Amino acid sequence: MGWNLDTRPATRAARAWAIISKTALVIAIFLMLLASAGALYQRLGTWRDARRFHQQGKYVQAGHLKLNLDCTGKRDSPRSPVVVLDSGLGVPALGWILVQPEVAKFARVCSYDRAGYGWSDPGLEPRTSVRIAKELKSLLDKAGEHAPYVMVGHSFGGFNVRIFTSLFPADVAGLVLVEGSHEDEDRRMAELLPASVIKREEKVDQWNERKDRFLKPLRFWLGIRRLEVQTGWGTPDYGVLQSRRLPQELREELLFLRQQAKFQNAVAGEAKAFVETVAEIRKAGALGDRPLIVLTAGNPLDPDPILTRDQQEKLTNLWIHVLQAEEAHLSGRGKQIVVADSGHMVPFDRPDAVVSAIHEVWSAAKH
Repeated sequence: MGWNLDTRPATRAARAWAIISKTALVIAIFLMLLASAGALYQRLGTWRDARRFHQQGKYVQAGHLKLNLDCTGKRDSPRSPVVVLDSGLGVPALGWILVQPEVAKFARVCSYDRAGYGWSDPGLEPRTSVRIAKELKSLLDKAGEHAPYVMVGHSFGGFNVRIFTSLFPADVAGLVLVEGSHEDEDRRMAELLPASVIKREEKVDQWNERKDRFLKPLRFWLGIRRLEVQTGWGTPDYGVLQSRRLPQELREELLFLRQQAKFQNAVAGEAKAFVETVAEIRKAGALGDRPLIVLTAGNPLDPDPILTRDQQEKLTNLWIHVLQAEEAHLSGRGKQIVVADSGHMVPFDRPDAVVSAIHEVWSAAKH
């Protein structure tokens, strides 16, 4: 008995393969159209943002760099300290938007975009705190913003202002470290965890690093990150772009500044030079007898699914009661204030606490 042409195995396989091929082609075309729509959405959004958002501050030529400096408020006397704000890793000067206007009510205050951030030119590598501090000194001098200064650093910015103080001690009258990075935090936190957890953390970090190297630019390019910010959907971005205390327009402006290639390169450069920066911090030493407030978040760590609750609590206690307390002892006039209801992004979560700490140090530095 012969095979019917429609029932032969080879024919059925060919028909099935044709259906699969057509389905795959339709899916591929759909994904290409979706990607094209996302890319167009991103380009139109960037084009609109470039016309909607304008530089806050002014350009100052500081050596080979053109940096953005935003100074507001007035000095009540020639010797009244100027407050200088240095942001954390991955946060442009706009990150002080909830703090600076309040400080400007009682002092002259300056925020700035580090090289490659926001509106500033990219800088030379390595992006260590010593290089950053020297660029900041040149910027302030060229702008005519003369010492004394109260230096305020958030997170990685804490390293920068500590180095600035060691390089230019006569210029610094006081400091505020807001969740300031600690040179031993990685090693001493690792000592509290079992080796198995450390290995898992390292594998997750390595995977995230490889993933981010490819997916992070892709998410920006396809407009996915823009959609997340505009809709409030998606995972938090280090508490910056999705902070509920920020008006929607400010979140979108932060996205506009953070998605630029020069910004991504600047952040990567600072992270790459972190080990060298830590060595600089160890060499810099203490902060003398200046007024110093260390502002510490009561909830400094994001939830980590790898860690148990007990491990998370141990790390939190180490950060608050040991590492941050040690930073308060960097000065003979240092003290620590724990902001119980804040996460790491204190300038967003509790800007009033930051303003209060600045005012206290500024007042002490005047006398």
